[in-house]
Amino acid sequence: MGSDGDMKKLFLGLMAASAMAAASAALPAAAAEGPAIIYDLGGKFDKSFNEAGYNGAEKWKKDSGSSYREFEIQNDSQREQALRRFARAGASPVVAMSFSAASAVEKVAKEFPDTKFVIIDSVVDLPNVRSVLFSEEQGSYLVGMLAALKSETGKVGFVGGMDIPLIRNFACGYKGGAKAAKADAQVFENMTGTTGAAWNDPVRGGELAKSQLSQGADVIYHAAGGTGIGVLQAANDAGKYGIGVDSNQNALHPGHVLTSMLKRVDVAVYKAFDDVAKNNWSSGSQVLGLKEDGVGYAVDDNNKSLLTPEMTKAVEQAKADIISGKVQVHNYNSDDNCPY
Repeated sequence: MGSDGDMKKLFLGLMAASAMAAASAALPAAAAEGPAIIYDLGGKFDKSFNEAGYNGAEKWKKDSGSSYREFEIQNDSQREQALRRFARAGASPVVAMSFSAASAVEKVAKEFPDTKFVIIDSVVDLPNVRSVLFSEEQGSYLVGMLAALKSETGKVGFVGGMDIPLIRNFACGYKGGAKAAKADAQVFENMTGTTGAAWNDPVRGGELAKSQLSQGADVIYHAAGGTGIGVLQAANDAGKYGIGVDSNQNALHPGHVLTSMLKRVDVAVYKAFDDVAKNNWSSGSQVLGLKEDGVGYAVDDNNKSLLTPEMTKAVEQAKADIISGKVQVHNYNSDDNCPY
């Protein structure tokens, strides 16, 4: 046996090796060529935004018979590390599921000009980057109409995740739709926080929803990722209605989720994977709204009994008017404010 000093050195060496292995395991392993997706804070099973991306990747996998790589970040610094690791390993396209990845995508895309990248909800103006934006205000306008038409109190609510212009745009569209349906509708609005943690705090989401419910709101829409699970739970527990977002969340509380504002991130991910596989790739910015079926509202067996013929007629007319240009939905990001 060696001395205590030798044993201590051996122990410290093993600890250091273990720490390095753990750090390496936190990042995606080397991958063969093929597509990759990097989910943002909240994880791929947030039942909302990230999960919509996951569903698109899974559908492409099933349809194509090919595989893809994935990674769920745990902190902000891992965005750039994961992008670089996938690019170095030959993955293409590499999809970054967040506006928060914009600076990382710009940096890594310049380092790997032959790799194709996709960013959701932000614009990176480089020849190897596809930027996908959504007209979330249009879909939110429609569910705002449904909320106001369903409300018995004339009071509805909105709970956002991180307080950023993107989420303010959801709120603005929602308020516009509610007031288009009922001019005197009252809309309560709360944001969960100012950091990435705001996407994954269902307890806080529930607290904000309960506060709005106590003020008389009987329909509450969330655009808050995993935090929204608490919003929908609180509405259900109170016997009122929630409105889901991004993915179809109607089945979370059947009969108490009035509808879900669909943001077709799944389509964007599927198309990116498929376009590269079939040599149909194009870079540049895309904006997906009602006309492009990029946003919408969900109707299924879990909620169709909640929507009266009058509600459906009104919202379908509004949808047609938005697509034709007869109705212009206010975009918070364009005008940097909301008139409602």
